[in-house]
Amino acid sequence: MSKTLRAVIEPIGASAATVSLALLCLLFSNLNSNRALGPIAAIGIVFAFAAAMTLLPSILVILGRRAFWPFQPKVDDHIDKKLTLWQKIAAFIEKRPRAIWITCLVVLLGFTIGLTQLRANGVSETASILGKSNAVSGQTALSQHFPGGSGSPAELIVPVNETKSVLNTLNNNPGLTGSTVFSNVINNKPIVKNGTVLISTTLTTAADSNKAEDIITILRSQLDKVSPGTLVGGTTATLIDTNNTDRSDLHKIIPIVLVVIFIILMLLLRSILAPVILIGSVILSFAASLGLSALVFNHLFHFPGSDAAVPLFGFIFLVALGVDYNIFLMTRVREESIKLGTHDGISKGLSVTGSVITSAGVVLAATFAALGVIPILFLAEIAFIVASGVLIDTVVVRSLLVPSLSEDIGKLIWWPSKLWRKGKS
Repeated sequence: MSKTLRAVIEPIGASAATVSLALLCLLFSNLNSNRALGPIAAIGIVFAFAAAMTLLPSILVILGRRAFWPFQPKVDDHIDKKLTLWQKIAAFIEKRPRAIWITCLVVLLGFTIGLTQLRANGVSETASILGKSNAVSGQTALSQHFPGGSGSPAELIVPVNETKSVLNTLNNNPGLTGSTVFSNVINNKPIVKNGTVLISTTLTTAADSNKAEDIITILRSQLDKVSPGTLVGGTTATLIDTNNTDRSDLHKIIPIVLVVIFIILMLLLRSILAPVILIGSVILSFAASLGLSALVFNHLFHFPGSDAAVPLFGFIFLVALGVDYNIFLMTRVREESIKLGTHDGISKGLSVTGSVITSAGVVLAATFAALGVIPILFLAEIAFIVASGVLIDTVVVRSLLVPSLSEDIGKLIWWPSKLWRKGKS
């Protein structure tokens, strides 16, 4: 146990740092829900790391070999003349590295074609509930007899001197009806606060629908010309702003996460080229899983679309977790390369880590897949994206693409470290 802890604390520590720091990047989000999730999840990772490095080893030392019952390890377990599955895979990669990584690259790029069909523009709240729901049935009944947005009107804060022009704009909009100024019930005079009045208007369609979002978007554009100081709020406006913020967060947080992960990998592997390749492989894996998921969502499950936050959460989970497997693989490859040379080090590293990392990937994929039983569209989609992405990363990227590409590049993979300058090929 003492030897094991000394050997694994660096890669597992780097793994924990990668995931926790990636999650903390959610603090850069403009949505409170995202910002709150980051620290909570990061704290969970820190405690999991602490337990793995202290509590688990202590229990294993106390139990001894009994902890592995019924397959208790023996001292000479490592003496085996038969080649294991992962030794065979390593030998296969060593023979034809270029053909293997090019094939993997083509397959993954093929999956990314599905990205063109990804519809992450938000879905209505009723569509986000899978299966039967009283709320969905109620909204359907409401829309049959009354304007669909009756329960969730749009609210406008309007400068008092522009009330008439705003009302004219609302009344001329076919998507709106029943526009009224909030007035005193006694004298029926508009209530003025800080030079503004409140106008309520009802959408003719369900307030959480895509059509309602189009109506409010057009209305805001019209009011910018008629009354630039008017603020449009309500359920639909909130959905529009949330979706726009999610898309903005995606473009802002992705580069930050990649930079953080790159720095950690560079410090861990003492290389620049290796982290670039690993980051590229993880991005490709994410794009492939997202493309595959889009095809499945549209043509197999027939989902109405995706929440705008789905790509962001899918990226955070897949990139932060997916890079872990490359960390475990490449740290062991580096250790073996120092002793055996790069080519033999890659074969040895893949052979000894293959079963462990694959088991971890299967467990993680099954854990996220369990979210699919919850009848909420967002969770079902996250479950499939992360589960499929982890399996792609475990089976294709970490097992074939990264080892074969590293084998083809040779010791240049460690550039510009001492291992590249003085190490064996």
